[in-house]
Amino acid sequence: MKIELVDAHDIGVAVRAARKAQRLRQDDAAGSIGVSESFLGKVEKGAESVHWGKLFQVLEGLGVRVSVDIPDAAGELFASEEIKRRVRVERAEKRKAVREKLDE
Repeated sequence: MKIELVDAHDIGVAVRAARKAQRLRQDDAAGSIGVSESFLGKVEKGAESVHWGKLFQVLEGLGVRVSVDIPDAAGELFASEEIKRRVRVERAEKRKAVREKLDE
C-alpha cells in the first residue's frame, strides 16, 4: 500500500501501523531492530529531531520501504549526485582501511 507522507507525524503513523500489523510490542520491535524503545517511541510520535540513520534502520526492520517522487527534470541530476556520493563513500572506506592497517 502506498501512502503520501507530508510530515514526521505521517512517518510515525506508518511505523506504528507496520509494527502493530506484525503484532509486535514496542519494546520487542525496538530490541529486534537494534534501537532503544525510547527512540522507537519518538519515531512513532513523529518527533522532528530523530537520527536519519536510525530512522531508516527502523523502517527497514519493520519492512517499510520509502520512495521519493521527484520531478522528471531532477532525475538526471539525482543519478549523477548518487554516483558522486558512492565514489566519496568508496574513497572514505579505502582511507579507513589504510589507516587501520597502519595502526596494526
